[in-house]
Amino acid sequence: MNQPAIIGGTPVRETKLSYGRQYIDDKDIQAVTEVLKSGYITCGPKINEFEKKLCEITGAKYAVAVSNGTAALHLACMAIELGEGDEIITTPITFAASANCALYCKAKPVFADINPETYNISPASIREHVTPATKAVVAVDFTGQAVELDEIRSICDEYNLVLIEDAAHSIGTKYNNRPVGSIADMTTFSFHPVKTITAGEGGAITTNNENLYRKLLRLRAHGITRNTEEMVNVNDNPWYYEEVELGYNYRLTDFQAALAASQLDKLPAFSKRRKEIVARYNEAFKDLPEIIIQKEIPESDTTRHLYIIQLNLELLNCNRRDFFDALCAENIYPQVHYIPVYYHSHYEKLGYQKGICPAAEHLYERIITIPLFYSMTDQDVEDVIHAVNKLVAYYKK
Repeated sequence: MNQPAIIGGTPVRETKLSYGRQYIDDKDIQAVTEVLKSGYITCGPKINEFEKKLCEITGAKYAVAVSNGTAALHLACMAIELGEGDEIITTPITFAASANCALYCKAKPVFADINPETYNISPASIREHVTPATKAVVAVDFTGQAVELDEIRSICDEYNLVLIEDAAHSIGTKYNNRPVGSIADMTTFSFHPVKTITAGEGGAITTNNENLYRKLLRLRAHGITRNTEEMVNVNDNPWYYEEVELGYNYRLTDFQAALAASQLDKLPAFSKRRKEIVARYNEAFKDLPEIIIQKEIPESDTTRHLYIIQLNLELLNCNRRDFFDALCAENIYPQVHYIPVYYHSHYEKLGYQKGICPAAEHLYERIITIPLFYSMTDQDVEDVIHAVNKLVAYYKK
């Protein structure tokens, strides 16, 4: 193979550009500082303020802030009493947490294949994998594009399944003009630093179901309640609380909630800039046969978290690793999202084997995530385009 580090002699840019980066401004810092100087840094009023703001943005009736996106998925599964003998259906092209949430509950994740054009879970494949043991579908809005919610909802209704939308990538996205977060039975969010908004670490679950909401509130705080209506052994002492079920300490701190709430104020600007960058990339690569771009369903008004190019390896004299390394040599630092979940050694030990989702596996061998974040300058974007074009010209057959 050719040596990518010497392509063209000099890189397209002098400084490194990563695939993702958080944006923190003075208002964010002030919001956190005010909480740190206040009397409450956890279990305080900022949690409710953030949850209320998240409901306003998503259109959901209820929101429960938690410590991270994985905790959100775990609690969503616990709230429906997922357990041994149960199955969930999810996609392999996702972070492991989308499937691990079932394992935490001693249930079984079942992997449906993807639509090879949108990269999201295929409704037809979901239907093929429904069994009497299936209890829920965890549908992941991969890269930020909404899944085909109408069709998946119809399948869930037909088989009496719970629809959990993993919206770790898709805050700000709308499906048929409805914000993600208000459509599924439960929707989970992540506020990791590379996501569209950040709390440092953090997550949330939104729902329109009051019973699920009350259960989620208990489960994030050890299964403990102070509500006498939820107690088994009612006690009117003012200090009394009761653990009515086994939960976890999955609470968010007030200073994280303050940061996330401040970030939500910038969501329209974040979304607008991400759409501008995506539009520029799409225009630059649409007529390049060596690069395949992700297709978007018309129902999804997408705030993209990730931008993924798929290499048409049949037209390139290189493999994915060559192209990846060559981008790094140009000071464009990409990533790959994601290794199919069942490729991981832990899943191999559980008996999962390669070959079960051929479209997902084909995609994985060819994808590279290129930089996309709010604070990218127009020149940053052009540098990425220049680098991709340079490498295509070099490697094309």
